[in-house]
Amino acid sequence: MEELHKPVLLSEVLEVLQPRRGESYLDLTAGYAGHASEILDVTQNYKDSALVDRDENAIEVLEERFRDKPVRIVKSDFYNAVLQEIECGNTFDIILMDFGVSSPQLDRAERGFSFAKDGPLDMRMDQDQELSAEVVVNHYNERHLAEILEKYAEEKPGMAKLIARTIVHGRPWKSTKQLGDALKKYGGHTKVHPATRIFQAIRIAVNDELGEIEKTLPLLTRILKPGGRVAMITFHSLEDRLVKDYLKDAESYGEESELEVLTRKPIVAEPEELFINPRARSAKLRAAKKVI
Repeated sequence: MEELHKPVLLSEVLEVLQPRRGESYLDLTAGYAGHASEILDVTQNYKDSALVDRDENAIEVLEERFRDKPVRIVKSDFYNAVLQEIECGNTFDIILMDFGVSSPQLDRAERGFSFAKDGPLDMRMDQDQELSAEVVVNHYNERHLAEILEKYAEEKPGMAKLIARTIVHGRPWKSTKQLGDALKKYGGHTKVHPATRIFQAIRIAVNDELGEIEKTLPLLTRILKPGGRVAMITFHSLEDRLVKDYLKDAESYGEESELEVLTRKPIVAEPEELFINPRARSAKLRAAKKVI
């Protein structure tokens, strides 16, 4: 099958998780199985493993790729998936969470994730949900938009209000390129297109990305076996801060701590990977082991 998405930090994930034959595996953001295929090739334990994603396109690819394997494939956001595993009493030796947007999501104009490709203002990871980027930019009031830009784009209050006002006064917005072009003037001297961080903020709001992470992290030890390992890949500072603080707190109880942090500093991509896959430049990998 053609590789749709290059998994970031693949060798580093394998090194830190140390999968072994017979171990159970839960991938809470399975995507196009870049990490999952490699890990399951080692464990060969398909019947006790589960692959989760909320993107219908990813689910279709996963079902095709593993059509001859008894692995469970679940269409869900990762928070509700974890709740379901807890309810069923399932535990795993290995858990992986990759919070990045996949290449097919970015590269397909019709998904509306990128201003580089003209498409509808969508940005939904789960195409069944009602809230989309179109709703946010065309219907949220100026104050709400400014709050999103302050919180998720880390804009200063004055700039956030100015951008929010531009969005409100320019309505209706029809496409990603139209909105991206209108935001060029807020770039200043930075080399990064200003729409990059603004689109990121809208995407986070549409998919409640940080809320999902914040709710899910404290639940992970309940589905992780003693000696089990969990790894998380983040792509911007807001995500990484949540993961870093969670791991620091989870390890802060001395002998009563449930987790032992395996990565004192986040693991980042080597130059060789960055040359092949530039989208790995912002990826950070953190991992921990359950000790009790």
